[in-house]
Amino acid sequence: MPEARKQVAVSGIQASGNLHIGNYIGAIKQFIELQNKYKMFVFVADLHAITVPQDPKKLEAQALDAVYTYLACGLDPEKTTIFVQSHVPQHAELGWILNTITPLGELERMTQFKEKKAGQNVLAGLLNYPTLMAADILLYQPDAVPVGEDQLQHVELARTLARKFNAKFGQTFKEPKALIQKEGARIMGLDDPTKKMSKSAAAASRIELLDGEAEIRRKIKIAVTDSGREIRFNPQMKPAISNLLAIYSNTAAISISELEKKYAGKTYSEFKSDLADALVKTLSPVQKKYKALAKSKESVLKILKNGADAAKDAAELKMHEVRQRVGLLHY
Repeated sequence: MPEARKQVAVSGIQASGNLHIGNYIGAIKQFIELQNKYKMFVFVADLHAITVPQDPKKLEAQALDAVYTYLACGLDPEKTTIFVQSHVPQHAELGWILNTITPLGELERMTQFKEKKAGQNVLAGLLNYPTLMAADILLYQPDAVPVGEDQLQHVELARTLARKFNAKFGQTFKEPKALIQKEGARIMGLDDPTKKMSKSAAAASRIELLDGEAEIRRKIKIAVTDSGREIRFNPQMKPAISNLLAIYSNTAAISISELEKKYAGKTYSEFKSDLADALVKTLSPVQKKYKALAKSKESVLKILKNGADAAKDAAELKMHEVRQRVGLLHY
């Protein structure tokens, strides 16, 4: 009996260094789990990165740093096709073709565009970002797209463009579903639980994956808490302690309800001390592997080249069909 087809999942990662625990819980950890279930395509989104001004030297280093970090966390090139977006030209080619069927209004309504255009001289790349993201997705005929809640609108646009293309040129693209990690998918800042953890905020607002033990303990110690002493999960009434519970739960693989029982009657200080222990225990092996990978740049570049070759093969199958559908001269 033939083996059942493994479902496909595709997702991009930011071409940036200094990844933090929010990135780990909201994306990296999910990818590690999904690679055992899905045929995974994971790419470094360097073409997306240049939609805003970048230092070219830093961008290249940051892209490589992101790969080191994901590999150190457990992304396995034997299970996952890992590559750099710009190394697979079919992404940009399909992005342009999708631009030709995308209403301008659809792009202007995108939440991230509206947020980023405020007070800026907007360039076309920022406006067209979602059509490139749709191409990133549709090229690989995925069943699922693991994303954060803030990217849901982009996945929905990809589904819309798949329907538009299929209606105009014939059945070509599958409509993938967004795959969202519900609990802990949105980790908030340690200094302000109303704002998502971000590398652009103050350093004390986040635990970076490469932070040493002393730095982790210091940041957790000064992390804001709520009034009252009860340690329970209630994002509306106790947003700060709920955020710390989510970090603890996702880091130590202990359910939030178990943590609530464990810390019933205990102090915030005791809870924070144990949370810091859990973070150190989780991140120490990641940091050790990261350092080893950073010393083996050539082997990591080979992983990326092999990944790009495999991704090109998969992407070209779909692009050959797309060119035929659209009527582009081909041979």
